[in-house]
Amino acid sequence: MHLKSLTPLLTAAALSYATVVPTEDDGPTIHTFASAKTDGALRYVNNSGICETTPGVHTMSGYVDVSSTVHTWFWFFEARNAPETAPFTLWLNGGPGCSSMIGLFQENGPCNVNPDGMTTVLNPYSFNNASNMLYIDQPTGTGFSYGIDTVNSTYTAAPQVWQAIQILFESPEFSSYSSREFILATESYGGHYGPEFSEYFDIQNNLIASGKLSGVQIRLGALMINNGWFDPLVQNLAYVTFAENAPDYGPLVNASTLKSMHDAYYEPDGCLAQEQACYAAGNSSKSNSICSNADNFCGNILNAAVGDRDPYDLRQSSNISTIFPPEYYVNYLALPSVTKAIGATDSTYSECSDAPYELFEKTGDDARSLLPRLGDVVDTGIRVLIWAGDADIICNWVGVQQAMLAMKWSGAAELKATPLTNVTLNGTPVAAAQNVKNFTFARVFGAGHEVPAFQPAAALAFFEQVIAGEPLHSV
Repeated sequence: MHLKSLTPLLTAAALSYATVVPTEDDGPTIHTFASAKTDGALRYVNNSGICETTPGVHTMSGYVDVSSTVHTWFWFFEARNAPETAPFTLWLNGGPGCSSMIGLFQENGPCNVNPDGMTTVLNPYSFNNASNMLYIDQPTGTGFSYGIDTVNSTYTAAPQVWQAIQILFESPEFSSYSSREFILATESYGGHYGPEFSEYFDIQNNLIASGKLSGVQIRLGALMINNGWFDPLVQNLAYVTFAENAPDYGPLVNASTLKSMHDAYYEPDGCLAQEQACYAAGNSSKSNSICSNADNFCGNILNAAVGDRDPYDLRQSSNISTIFPPEYYVNYLALPSVTKAIGATDSTYSECSDAPYELFEKTGDDARSLLPRLGDVVDTGIRVLIWAGDADIICNWVGVQQAMLAMKWSGAAELKATPLTNVTLNGTPVAAAQNVKNFTFARVFGAGHEVPAFQPAAALAFFEQVIAGEPLHSV
């Protein structure tokens, strides 16, 4: 992606808050804030009038200048209801390298883009009905974010996200939200991001509490992960079992393809052996190549399971041009009038960028398990919802559930003994859930990879139950 010249940052010695009035181009007013605690800064537009048009609902969008070389795009929407008491939710899409504008425009944001690619309609099931919502494009090079990208793993991604939140919460516009309950909601590669970021936030909070770090504590109260990629050892095997017979959908492949997939997993030096070698390598100097090789080899099993289907919805063919959810929003974010209004004039939008993904690929991050980390997070007592659309192939619900059953935590035995129980919305079954203590796993019926796009009413109902600290239940 072509990088434009970097905007100079205000120094800590400068005024902590300033407003820059637009010049003759009649663009929006760009507000700036310089952090007194870091070399970071904030550049943003208030109330752009783009996407969220509900009267009285405050919006902000712009860049968090985490450093002079890292410029992280954010878009914030105040809660439509009781914003002064509603929680604060961070939504992150996966990839790695896929923009959170996917979640905003295709899944749970305030609007959907019409087929003309130029106009929007309000989403009545937007998550900002119930929470103040922040969408961030990370790592650098993802979506509208730009700069020099040094993030090559889930582990190295966490500090930049933390730093971005710190700068936001330090600013006058966001400081009132810092005391709210913080919800981390994420998807797909969020099966890696969610556990690692949650633990990193906890570590940083403890350093602040002990006086060893200056900052704002993030009051993490809940973690939601939609069709996540947690444990490659378990989930690569699930490609075989899911392809053999996807529950309620039937076989995805023929017998000969299934045998090839089975052999590729179990053969000497196959997927199982290579993943085990990756796990055994830990963080040693050789682990990057071992894990990268394992990831590349095991990817063949996924490809066989998918065939000519849409990997994110087995009911659709990858060869059709009308795959749901539609991509109308990409054209919308290319409109100069839109990018100007939201303050996104320093970068060009890219939905899923190759460069960030390739850095993760070199370290074999995809082949590493974040399941132990997730077990630790669940045992902290925060509310955790792991949910999965049952028509997804790439992070299919069978693999996700098997990973959860393999997770070590205080409620592991009880979870294994707890059957899936239907959850209904207005009398119609929309999911099957296992609720144990502060943890829920849910299979969402009739949904692909992006659950809120397929089941918007159910997704909002589940989100509201997580906010209320409740296990999933019928409404």
